[in-house]
Amino acid sequence: MSLCDLSNKRILLTQAADFMGPALQRTLQACGAELIADNRDFLDPKAPQKLIAEAGSVDVLLLNLGVPAPNTPADQVEDEEWGLLFRHMVDPLPRFARAVLPAMTARGHGKIVLMGSASALRGMKRASSYSAARGAQLAWVQAVGAEVAGKGVQVNAIAQNFVDNPTYFPPEIQANPAFQARLQREVPLGRLVSAEEDSHFAAYLCSDAANCFVGQVFPVCGGWSH
Repeated sequence: MSLCDLSNKRILLTQAADFMGPALQRTLQACGAELIADNRDFLDPKAPQKLIAEAGSVDVLLLNLGVPAPNTPADQVEDEEWGLLFRHMVDPLPRFARAVLPAMTARGHGKIVLMGSASALRGMKRASSYSAARGAQLAWVQAVGAEVAGKGVQVNAIAQNFVDNPTYFPPEIQANPAFQARLQREVPLGRLVSAEEDSHFAAYLCSDAANCFVGQVFPVCGGWSH
C-alpha cells in the first residue's frame, strides 16, 4: 500500500498510547510527518490549552479520544457514567477549538481529524451513554467543519467500529469463537478492519490530498453501519 506524503505536516496526536494511537504513530511516522505524540487525558479543563501551548504551531490536530465502552442497560445508566464519557470525549472539543482554531484560521490552513465511532450511526444495545457521547463528537465535527471550511481549515471524522485496536477489541475478545461468529454475522467484510487500514485512511485525511473534505464523517467499519 502506498503511503501519503506527510513530510510537510506537523501533527499533534492525543492519547497516543490508547485506542488507535499506537497504529497512528507508526503510520504517520512512516509517512514522514513530524509527530508530537501526547498521552495525557483531558479531564482538566485547562489541559487542551496547555497542550497546544506546549506543542506550538501544528498543521493537524488528530483527536484520538477513547475510553472503554460501558455495557449498561439504558434504565441503569447513572449520572456518573454519562458524565464521565462526556468529560473524556466531548467536553475537550470546544476547548481544543479555542486553543487551535484561531491560529489555523489566521494562516488560512490546518486540519482537525477526529477518531470517532460508528456506534453513533447505528443503534447498539446497552450502549446508550457511549453512543450519545460519540454522536455528540460527530455532530460537533459536522458543525465546526462547515463553519471553518471557508477559512481554509478542514475538520473531519472517522466513525469506526470493528477495527483492530487494544481498547475495544483486545486479543482475548478476538480469540473468542462467539466474537468471530458475530463478525461473520454482523459485519459484511467478515473480519476486523486492520489497524493499518484505518490509520492509513486517517493519514490520508491529514494530507493535502484531502483538502476537499469538510465537516464529513467517514464510516470505517467493514460495512457494519449500513
